[in-house]
Amino acid sequence: MEEHEKTELGREKVRQNGRAPKQGSLIRELIIYALLLILCVRIVPTYIIQRTIVDGPSMEDTLHDGESLLVEKISWHFGWIDRFDIIVFYPYGREVEEEYYVKRVIGLPGETVQIIGSEIYINGEVLEENYGKDPITNPGRAAEPITLGEDEYFVLGDNRAVSLDSRYDSVGNVKRENIGGKAIFRIWPLNKFGGLD
Repeated sequence: MEEHEKTELGREKVRQNGRAPKQGSLIRELIIYALLLILCVRIVPTYIIQRTIVDGPSMEDTLHDGESLLVEKISWHFGWIDRFDIIVFYPYGREVEEEYYVKRVIGLPGETVQIIGSEIYINGEVLEENYGKDPITNPGRAAEPITLGEDEYFVLGDNRAVSLDSRYDSVGNVKRENIGGKAIFRIWPLNKFGGLD
């Protein structure tokens, strides 16, 4: 067998062993990588998880201005929002998405919320919680009982002296459709890296 034929036979064996992909296989791999890139760049931040930055002091002492959080965007679709979860929501609706708030869920759908003095009442019972930086001095609209709809939540900032939250008419009850997600993890600063409570 001539040297040329041996070389060609050797190349054919390499191709059959999968070491040199065929052109169709290469195109298929490129399509898979392109789809994975689109998934990572567009779909994951839009529908699954994204980074957000705290702006302002309304969640002190839990969260501080400039901290970066990871927000998961799935649970709210199924109503998997619990009392004391920290959520990101659009107070003026999703059409004004550039403005969002980060607050803590206090009242759940169907509950009646009222603030008397510095105490929060849920369905007439005092809510045991210690998230507030300072005692509540202004109950706002919650001075009177507020009964939440089946798709509404009552939220407060942990820094209740400065927080613009469900106590005020400009925010009011937060509809489920306006929730952007649940904050689950702090990624910056590194010395506070970890889950949220």
